[in-house]
Amino acid sequence: MFEDLKQESLNYHEFPTPGKIATHVTKPCTTQRELALAYTPGVAEPVRAIETNADEAYRYTGKGNLVAVITDGTAVLGLGNVGSLAGKPVMEGKAVLFKRFADIDVYDIEVEADNTADFIDTVARIAGGFGGINLEDIAAPRCFEIEQALMERLDIPVFHDDQHGTAVIICTGLLNALEIKGKPLSEARIVCLGAGAAGLASMRLLKVLGASPENIFMIDRKGIIRTSREDLNTHKQEFAVDTELETLADAMRDADVFIGVSGPNLVSEAMIRSMAEQPVVFALSNPDPEINPAVAHRVREDVIMATGRSDYPNQVNNVLGFPFIFRGALDVRARAINEAMLMAAVEGLRALTHEPVPAEITAAYRKDHMSFGPDYIIPTPFDPRLMDFVPPAVAQAAIDSGVARSGFPKHYKPAPHL
Repeated sequence: MFEDLKQESLNYHEFPTPGKIATHVTKPCTTQRELALAYTPGVAEPVRAIETNADEAYRYTGKGNLVAVITDGTAVLGLGNVGSLAGKPVMEGKAVLFKRFADIDVYDIEVEADNTADFIDTVARIAGGFGGINLEDIAAPRCFEIEQALMERLDIPVFHDDQHGTAVIICTGLLNALEIKGKPLSEARIVCLGAGAAGLASMRLLKVLGASPENIFMIDRKGIIRTSREDLNTHKQEFAVDTELETLADAMRDADVFIGVSGPNLVSEAMIRSMAEQPVVFALSNPDPEINPAVAHRVREDVIMATGRSDYPNQVNNVLGFPFIFRGALDVRARAINEAMLMAAVEGLRALTHEPVPAEITAAYRKDHMSFGPDYIIPTPFDPRLMDFVPPAVAQAAIDSGVARSGFPKHYKPAPHL
């Protein structure tokens, strides 16, 4: 079966045209007059307008609906440091998702730069023609420095999806799961296995949403990140807890929540057994989770489970986040994507999960019924209502937090939950 999928994937990417994306022309150019408007001499008029006022680029060019998806190829999927060119199929795939789900145009850009400063400088110098920058598949801790430097240098949204996109979906599912469990986030004992980009960003957003720092136990390859350790970088120091506990098994005892962003089969049956009543388990390693869902359900009938896979309920899938977050940001010409906008995306997704699920969605997922509960704590990627719930919420948060250049779009309806 795997060999069949392998060849099918290669054929899909090669035929009938190599690759997954192309460009198309948005204005007619079939007459001499249209040629004169598209290029010289007519094109001089928008050039003069933009020279006078840079914001006119949003009016006369595609900048306002154009995102650059940029990688250095150092952390591509689960394949590791494959190099920038080998990462191109993934960047093209990201472009497909932007266009398919939020009608956002994308140029994928693969940068060869071993030096972090060179990468930052390259992206900063080409950023002017884009409405936003989506950083992708860049290894930690380099990704943190790159994102922060670009956010400081640029006046357009800079978004590292492996951090913030993942964080938004994890937080959405977790808050809904805790609602079912009847446990406030502020009181939940949370274990996070994996201290890379996704783990750190998710725990940061959870703190903003109300999680108690002393209740977050983050684990890396050397065990619990605790104050007595002397090998912690500045990013991990933020999550160091004062405890005598050392191992993952220690942390899992009586934990309400487990979030795995690490590797396959690292959680044992005994660990799941030791968790608190109605444990919330997000085993997100892909394709092989930290513990198989069937095993977790066998050990604990009361478990609320999510994975990164589409063949189990509650898939934590970034496509629920980044297209719609960028849609909202672009539509108000935002200068950044900030915490307020991420929180708004979480609340938009949460609200949608509580809505009745239309028959066409249940049919697409071959279900008789879908409703808010242990097997439905996150919306599905093909829910068309995502455009109604997330972009308006993000846009309003951008306006309220002062990073928007324009007002609430006239074609938007206010997000139903606002």
